[in-house]
Amino acid sequence: MTQETQSPKEPRAGGLTYRDAGVDIDAGNRLVSLIKSAVASTARPEVRSDLGGFGALFDLDISKYRNPLLVSATDGVGTKLKLAFLTGRHDTVGIDLVAMSVNDLVVQGAEPLFFLDYFATGKLDPEAAATVVQGIAEGCRQAGCALIGGETAEMPDFYQAGEYDLAGFAVGVVDRDRLIDGQRIAPGDAVIGLASSGPHANGYSLIRKMVLAEGGPGLDAPFGDATLGDALITPTRIYVRALLALAAQCDVKGLVHITGGGYWENIPRVLPDAIAVTLRKSAWERLEIFNYLQKLGNVSEEEMLRTFNCGLGMIVIVPQEQADNALSILKQAGETPYLIGHCHAREGDGPQVTILD
Repeated sequence: MTQETQSPKEPRAGGLTYRDAGVDIDAGNRLVSLIKSAVASTARPEVRSDLGGFGALFDLDISKYRNPLLVSATDGVGTKLKLAFLTGRHDTVGIDLVAMSVNDLVVQGAEPLFFLDYFATGKLDPEAAATVVQGIAEGCRQAGCALIGGETAEMPDFYQAGEYDLAGFAVGVVDRDRLIDGQRIAPGDAVIGLASSGPHANGYSLIRKMVLAEGGPGLDAPFGDATLGDALITPTRIYVRALLALAAQCDVKGLVHITGGGYWENIPRVLPDAIAVTLRKSAWERLEIFNYLQKLGNVSEEEMLRTFNCGLGMIVIVPQEQADNALSILKQAGETPYLIGHCHAREGDGPQVTILD
């Protein structure tokens, strides 16, 4: 004989429950109800599943591509999350989460298709978590990809009260003959930089050490028309739509997402061994937040350029004769581009990146 057991609406009296152990299933269900509309707002026609399934389905129409390659990326937000906890601002870090992965996809010429998130916390606050996911949905809308699924993990005693961690996973597609890998970069090619919105999601361990240390200014310190905390919580700029538009109209030979490691570490990742670049700092506007941080921590210029984007979140390399057209396309797409340097032959084992005043 089979006994049917129905899910109780309330915990049974007299015995331990999952809630007693610190995991509130009802809170998780509330979160799902709070984020449904945000997730739906990111839908693409290829999505074939609804929120809540064991796996998400995406129908890739390969007839749209000659020889498609799937491209994947994963990242987090790092210790910038600490600022969200301290300020109570949970609406922007979701955008950061998406940006850090989709910007890595687009540097290879890939269109982001879908995104998944992982949200882990000690005790789930459905409203705060929903605000984070709404930010993730906003990032997906900016990138044109679907928020197709995710995981919420409530792990008692694993995180400090009121804190959480985020991880993101993005998948995109590019035709093999449209892949941008830097191998065709040649002497004479132009280097263009795209303005950042601030430190993006890199260097925040150093930022917190300077700002929150004893005697530091603190997040409530005035900065421009707002506070220092407001400036530092500004989300990472998402460059996807502008760069895909550029790649459709220009011969984009190389793209570089300026993240951890700054200019010295990231630019060589796309350069052939025999090629180097020379950049001029005077060619782009350095956001005031970087001058403030450099002075606050007495940080050397080399360390600034190794740790922070210093005003440029993306580097674009195109043939010199296409530079003016590329600048025009990027401006029309809403970016602030600067012609910042050029490519040239590398001298032996010399540096691949030289930055002049």
